[in-house]
Amino acid sequence: MSDNPLLWMRAESRPSERRAPLVPEDAARLVSQGAQITVEASAQRAFPLDDYLAAGCRTAPAGSWTAAPDDAHILGLKELPAEPADLTHRHIYFGHAYKGQTGAGELLARFTAGGGRLLDLEYLTGGTGRRLAAFGYWAGYVGAALAVLHRRGRLRAPLAPTGRTALDSLLDEPGENGSALVIGALGRSGRGACDALVAAGFTPTRWDVAETATLDRAALLDHDILVNTVLMTRPTPPFLTHGDLDGPRRLSVVADVTCDVTSACNVLPVYTELTDWDRPVRRLRDGDRPADLIAIDNLPSLLPVEASRAFSAELWPLLANLGGSDPVWTRCLGAFETAVAGFGNSDPTEHRADGNDGRPREDKEYADAR
Repeated sequence: MSDNPLLWMRAESRPSERRAPLVPEDAARLVSQGAQITVEASAQRAFPLDDYLAAGCRTAPAGSWTAAPDDAHILGLKELPAEPADLTHRHIYFGHAYKGQTGAGELLARFTAGGGRLLDLEYLTGGTGRRLAAFGYWAGYVGAALAVLHRRGRLRAPLAPTGRTALDSLLDEPGENGSALVIGALGRSGRGACDALVAAGFTPTRWDVAETATLDRAALLDHDILVNTVLMTRPTPPFLTHGDLDGPRRLSVVADVTCDVTSACNVLPVYTELTDWDRPVRRLRDGDRPADLIAIDNLPSLLPVEASRAFSAELWPLLANLGGSDPVWTRCLGAFETAVAGFGNSDPTEHRADGNDGRPREDKEYADAR
């Protein structure tokens, strides 16, 4: 443990967020190495507060991170509440603020005003640019599962968190299949999507960098289901356009696991708003050939226990080195500083010597993202 870092895990402000970036058993490992961990109470988190107490953590009321010690790292997953306007701490979470997304400039301005720092989990990478902690597998798994259930007419809203055994039992029920295409199939998220499709009885078509270098648009449109799991770091020609939806196609269900809807890097510019747990599906085209969209930006929270445990297992060893000069955290901070310098108008990956050439990355996370 480097310098015994002080971690403060905040309660998530989004009502549908059930995951935890650090699960009790991994918190216990950090505590045994000297970390001081405070965990805020949360009625929606999948892991009871008592389990964190048993792991040696301290507890605090929800939202009390604003009064945490100045040297605390505030750990979370999804967006921060609107207040306080000025952010003074170092925050570790998925900020989605480096590729010109909606609200990116405002968030970076909050950090600038308060002197705080964002250590964005999306940019927690190794020397080659590969992400070191990701929810991608479960994002892909759930995204593909929802697409299958919708195609079979069995997707019920509002969605509710469940476990893999229960979800797999739904996928195992007989129903119409057809054909499914996964783009980004070699990455974490793509592998999860393919596994879910196989569990549902599909034999998915698997595309990755080689297959998308020169896109076979006709072949793409000849599938019933499209699951996009590709994380792009630079603008690229889209995989699907409005013209494609208006022309001849077999495609009827699009599951966008990546959800880069407000970014210039979006490869599916056929929609402008995400879907959510209350309304998981949005109609893109009506008529005799309807086309529907699923684009939920916290898919792994529908399998909160499995997703949290997998993510936490990757994250906690990195947190153990948080207080030192670990190059992983140095790169992560450098991405923030680059973004602030351009107020979100430059992509920090363009300035990293990490071998990334802007193609679909092998280690795509949700989208997981997100």
